Amino acid sequence: MENLIQLVNRLQRACTALGDHGEESALPTLWDALPSIAVVGGQSSGKSSVLESIVGKDFLPRGSGIVTRRPLVLQLHRLDEGREYAEFGHLPRKRFTDFAAVRKEIADETDRETGRSKHISSVPIYLSIYSPNVVNLTLIDLPGLTKVAVEGQSDTIVTDIENMVRSYIEKPNCIILAVSPANQDLATSDAIKVSREVDPKGERTFGVLTKIDLMDKGTDAVEILEGRAYKLQFPWIGVINRSQQDINKHVDMIAARRREREYFAQTPEYKHLAHRMGSEHLGKILSKHLESVIKSRIPGLQSLINKTIIELESELSRLGKPIATDAGGKLYMIMEICRAFDGIFKEHLDGVRPGGDKIYNVFDNQLPAALKRLQFDKHLAMENVRKLITEADGYQPHLIAPEQGYRRLIETALITIKGPAEAAVDAVHGILKELVQKSMSETVELKQYPSLRVEVGNAAVESLDRLKEESKKATLQLVEMECSYLTVDFFRKLPQDVEKGGNPTHSIFDRYNDSYLRRIGSTVLSYVNMVCASLRNSIPKSIVYCQVREAKRSLLDHFFTELGKKEGRQLGTLLDEDPAIMQRRISLAKRLELYRNAQAEIDSVAWSK
Repeated sequence: MENLIQLVNRLQRACTALGDHGEESALPTLWDALPSIAVVGGQSSGKSSVLESIVGKDFLPRGSGIVTRRPLVLQLHRLDEGREYAEFGHLPRKRFTDFAAVRKEIADETDRETGRSKHISSVPIYLSIYSPNVVNLTLIDLPGLTKVAVEGQSDTIVTDIENMVRSYIEKPNCIILAVSPANQDLATSDAIKVSREVDPKGERTFGVLTKIDLMDKGTDAVEILEGRAYKLQFPWIGVINRSQQDINKHVDMIAARRREREYFAQTPEYKHLAHRMGSEHLGKILSKHLESVIKSRIPGLQSLINKTIIELESELSRLGKPIATDAGGKLYMIMEICRAFDGIFKEHLDGVRPGGDKIYNVFDNQLPAALKRLQFDKHLAMENVRKLITEADGYQPHLIAPEQGYRRLIETALITIKGPAEAAVDAVHGILKELVQKSMSETVELKQYPSLRVEVGNAAVESLDRLKEESKKATLQLVEMECSYLTVDFFRKLPQDVEKGGNPTHSIFDRYNDSYLRRIGSTVLSYVNMVCASLRNSIPKSIVYCQVREAKRSLLDHFFTELGKKEGRQLGTLLDEDPAIMQRRISLAKRLELYRNAQAEIDSVAWSK
């Protein structure tokens, strides 16, 4: 069982070292989950003397006003033998065997945190005392409650101290050691008042009554000690502290404890209570109770630690890795983030993530619909055919077939396909830009660095713009190829078809009649529809080859080239993470270290059993 108190001692030390003091914070706190004993009392209650009696040493600063201005976490370790000594958490390798020096170091360390003013601080001081004359026990000595501020103190000192005390004792895992003087009315006791507020049923409060030997003649504290004046779940314990004269004369603690035992054993009013009175009994009962509380809390503590580790790891993963310090590390980090973005972009195109199907929709619906809207039959209406053939003939009409008229009709029809072709290129470009934005928002690492996000976005869009121009050029060339060279075989078949419907070599006087012109329009429409069907298949191929394929292959190639030319400082400007996120990551990492250490400590105790 002794291991349990030592376990909590180690965890409390780790909490302080890693910034967990149990205060309100956006971070999970382990301190609040650890069982502890907080010593509460007014400035004149004899609280310090009680602690010194339990320890058996003079080690606490004394004086008027508020002497304890920071919580003192006092960890007692029982030695089987050897010389007693003390160690501070902030001086881990220094042993104090002179307890007067311990007193001075407590005062000096308090001043280091609060200055030489009379202000208070919630950051605790850790003091471990190793001695054959103590029990294994941890106590937290809190600043004494006061009713008025004295010169040099803040006007809010009274509420500041009360709030600090309450912040410790309101925790359900805190055992309250309420120290009250017997020579004052218990109803006015600061310790009882504040402990009653947070523990109205007295289920975790131990009452300690001091200065019993200083009560007026004819009065006694039996009603309080028997629990009739103010009932608590645990019996009241009376102690006899050394008087100021004893302190001035440096009366030995061992002698003071012996005299305390004699007082309760020999005073008629307290004889029947002597077996559960005195500072020695107080230390033993507190040690035993603390052990039992710790034992009951271990399963819940393990569950809390495991759950919190998962939560901290998850948030740290979401925040991403910390920024590298050297140029090579920064470059590698940027490249890794860009690769992650590029990978997500490819997943959208390949169908692993949604969005790439929109490109197919352009080819399967938008492009065919746009081609259909061209309405070549209206373009090849009889009057337009007559006009274009006549214009193509010029001053000398055609002799056999109006070849130039055919060409002009075909070219003017095919040239209109450029519009849908360009629209398809633009539509795919828009989709690719949309997928870039979507991929950026889905790349968690990019959210950390606004400047890098902007640069990557700009580089990707510039690359897409360049690919769009190349794709548009290639796609329009397909249309121009069809305009520049007609498929001869199509027209070689015409005479055979014409023989079935008439001879095209009409006289010069009837070659512009309606039947002839209708036949030309029909032939040109058949040819244009054939070319249109061919382009409907080849335009998507061109777009995919020039835009989609290249975007997958080389979206950030130019950015990577420029990135390699940058120096460490320039790379650093790209990794301009929000300072709040940086601080949050540092804090989370420290807190995660704390919880992992706690997990290891608890597991080691569990295995040792």
